[in-house]
Amino acid sequence: MPPVQAPPSPPTAKAATGASLRLRGSLGHPGSTPVLDAVDLDVRPGEVLTVVGPSGCGKSTLLRTLAGLLPPLTGSVEQDGHPITRPDATRALVFQDDALLPWRTVRANVELPLAIGGTPRADRRRTATEWLERVGLAGHAHKHPHRLSGGQRQRVQLARALAATPRAVLMDEPFGALDAQTRAEMQDLLVTVLAGTGATVVFVTHDVDEALFLGDRVALLATGELIDVPHPRERAGDRDEDRSALRKRIIDSL
Repeated sequence: MPPVQAPPSPPTAKAATGASLRLRGSLGHPGSTPVLDAVDLDVRPGEVLTVVGPSGCGKSTLLRTLAGLLPPLTGSVEQDGHPITRPDATRALVFQDDALLPWRTVRANVELPLAIGGTPRADRRRTATEWLERVGLAGHAHKHPHRLSGGQRQRVQLARALAATPRAVLMDEPFGALDAQTRAEMQDLLVTVLAGTGATVVFVTHDVDEALFLGDRVALLATGELIDVPHPRERAGDRDEDRSALRKRIIDSL
């Protein structure tokens, strides 16, 4: 399927103001040894921060702490200067497993966070329909998830995450299980549909090229460094000396 061209902003929802996120301290599961120590991370409002690190280094733990699913073992986690103590509708989670409800249609899955938030039925149906158009699935609204490909299910998950206009989107290797072509298409789609939303994005990945293509900055968990990524986004980084140097720096950190 070719990359989907979409308008630059959500068709009905007002653009969200991106949240600022701040994390300090040690992270891990309560009662266990810390997975990450001495974390010192600030995520700027509206930026895409990609997070890279070797397997088992705590990337998913960091994301779940920002989501409010795990408390920090020491220190603090904040959104806009206020403590994060539990999950909140202003922060959406997107997983590698699409987590769609199999008994709900595609449109009903996208409507779910709107329904939970009390959006009137007609409004949530209209919003879900428009978001499905944005991700190229307008003709699949009445299908159930088992009738979709893996890439299509991730498109539904992305539409569901953004339909409720979250201020932060936390993405845990969402394209990791896709084949190379579909993964590239999803990366292009993510850049397109995020334009104009204003949302802050923290995107966990083990793929160096994905981190450089999507990120405004890249956080290297193994070294604690934050790297600015030059724009415009492009895939031909091996032909650009600066990007090649960044790529090598990230790989060396792994």
